This record gives sequence, C-alpha cells and structure tokens, in this order.
Amino acid sequence: MAFASSVVGLGSTAGLSAGRRAARVPSTRVNAESGEMGFKLMRKGVKEAQDETVLSPRFYTTDFDMMEEMFNTQINKNLNMEEFDALLSEFRSDYNQRHFVRNETFKKAAEKIQGPTRKIFVEFLERSCTAEFSGFLLYKELGRRLKTTNPCVAEIFTLMSRDEARHAGFLNKALSDFQLALDLGFLTKNRQYTFFEPKFILYATYLSEKIGYWRYISIYRHLQRNPENQLYPIFEYFENWCQDENRHGDFFTAMLKSQPELVNDWQAKLWSRFFCLSVYVTMYLNDHQRSTFYESIGLNTTQFNQHVIIETNKTTARIFPEVPDCEHPEFFKKMDALRDLNMSLLALGDSDAPDFVKNAQKAPIIAQMVAIMFGIFFMKPLDSGSWDFESESQLAY
Repeated sequence: MAFASSVVGLGSTAGLSAGRRAARVPSTRVNAESGEMGFKLMRKGVKEAQDETVLSPRFYTTDFDMMEEMFNTQINKNLNMEEFDALLSEFRSDYNQRHFVRNETFKKAAEKIQGPTRKIFVEFLERSCTAEFSGFLLYKELGRRLKTTNPCVAEIFTLMSRDEARHAGFLNKALSDFQLALDLGFLTKNRQYTFFEPKFILYATYLSEKIGYWRYISIYRHLQRNPENQLYPIFEYFENWCQDENRHGDFFTAMLKSQPELVNDWQAKLWSRFFCLSVYVTMYLNDHQRSTFYESIGLNTTQFNQHVIIETNKTTARIFPEVPDCEHPEFFKKMDALRDLNMSLLALGDSDAPDFVKNAQKAPIIAQMVAIMFGIFFMKPLDSGSWDFESESQLAY
C-alpha cells in the first residue's frame, strides 16, 4: 500500500507476528553506521521514525460503524457477492506465499552501497515499510470489524493485511542489512492516526494500491532492461510483489462499484479528481525530494513519475467518473512548477535564518503552490468510468 506501497516466514500468522516487532539487527558497527548516516536511534540498532510531515506516510482510521452499514447485505442491495466471492478465492490462493524469501545476496549488496546513496536507500526502505505497515493496521481492523456483518469482505481485508504484513516485514528485514530496523509495535501505539470518512478511504486506498502497482512494475521492468543498475536484490521481487497491489486495487474497485453514489454523480466527480491530484502531487513532490535514489538505479525521476502518473490515471479512468487530463501539455508544466517551489521551501527550511524570517519567506511560496494546485484542479478533466470494469489482471500478467 503506497498511501500512498514481507516477512521471510510463510503464511499469515508469520506475517502478522513479524509486523508487530522490529527485525533483529546485528549488533556490529550499529552506532558507527547510524552516526555516519545522521539517523537518530531509539535504542541500539532501532531507528527513530521520520518526523511526520504533510508528505510523509500516515496511519489511517475511519468510521467502522459506517463501514459495517456499507457492507451489510441486508442494507446495501448493490453488493455483488458473486464478485466478492471470486475475489476471495483469488486471495485464498496466496500466490506469493513463498515469494518473500531472502538469500545471501542481500547483505553483500548492502555492504557495497556507501555514502549518500546508502542513506537514501535507508530512507526509501523506511518510507516503504511505514506505508505498507499502515495498510496492514487498517485492513486488519476492517477485517475484525466486518466479520459478523459480511464475512466474505472481512476475510478479504484480513488476507490483504497478511499481504501488507509480509511486505512491511520484508522491508524491515532489508533495513537490518543496513544495521537498522523500525520498531513497528512502538509505531502502532505512538504514531498519530489520521481520520478519513469511509468513502475517502475507498478513493484514496484504491489509488494507493494502483499507483503502487505501476511504481513497482515500472522499476522492475527498467532494471530488467538495465541489470547494471540493480544495486540491491529487493527490486527483483517487485514483479510478483506488484501483483498483490493489483489484486488489492481490484478489490477496492468492487467496493466502489457497490457504492453507486461514489462513482456516478457530480460530487463523486469532484472527489475523484481531488484524490487523483492529491496522490499524484504527493508522489511527484516526494520523489523529486529524493532524486538521488532514483538516479542511483538509473532512472530519471521526472520521466519515471510522469510515466507512473499517466498509467495510473488510465487505470483509474476505468472506475472513477472523472480524472485529470494528465496528458494535457499544461498538466506537467504546473506539476514542475510545484516541484520547483517545493524545493525552494526545503532550501528555506535548511537555512540558518530565524524561524520568523523563514515563515515570512515561506508564506508567498505556499500561496503560489496553492494557486497552482487550484489551477490544476480546475483544468478540464476527462469524463471516464465504466460499470463494465475489466480487471487489470489481464494487463498485469
């Protein structure tokens, strides 16, 4: 989940237990490693989580009582239980049960990554782990709360939490190759949770899963064409990994179809565009803050982001009633303007000026960014959406 997207052990029980604790970290060179990279430690070998910002991965909660009403078959006659049963069969198959198994190449590759690239790799693994673990927590609770109301949908959520726990555990174990780990149990209890209404959860999580698919598969295909840039073996797992994201997105498609008001009126059109832009802008700004990572694996950050956004938008247009026109010449011109202004904000934040001076200098930049985002939102959108949704599984495989 990229909202935005593995444990070594096999099966859901191993996945969930691994999700609750920090990966075991070798004790050698821990303090030296962490000091050189400038990370703060909670305790030996366990990294403090990054500060929460507007652009950082978040933990989410929702109105679970309302969710129960939405998926109560006695109340909502639009639920296509045949479709949900078919999806449940897919999730029970657990195609990736034996996929997330490490080998000896991980540690050897990590030892070769040094300097600024080493630090940016750690930040990539941390952000990815936090995002996946966020999905695990949300899906696990939804599975628990819907068990009586709709056992089929509840089990799908539980099986998706299994997938997310695997992903998070696999990423946290990768951090141990860099002599660090996250205390996921501590994060569960101490991270701030953001409340989203159920309909917003459906829009945002659908987008998170689908954009996660396009990010993973695009990186995988790039590195298959350019194996000399394969700095770390985790990327070799992305082809199968992204199919988890794709299946999750297909489930959220079925959920959106079960709530006609979310895909067929003027409010749905506005919210669809809003969430598309929120996800696209967040990714664009985040990734350009970390261009060093993408350059280290031979990607052009701007070209990669534009490709992912365009492909995600095409996929999303199959179910959302309106989407932004990402291929309009002005769209990425405005996105690039946002990127440049955001980099100016970051430079101000790193300056030695007093806080009141920084805030005064930031205000006009933020105002420009808001104006540009409104400009993008009110560009003529593309009419889209279809009840005859065709699963992306054909496209993925």
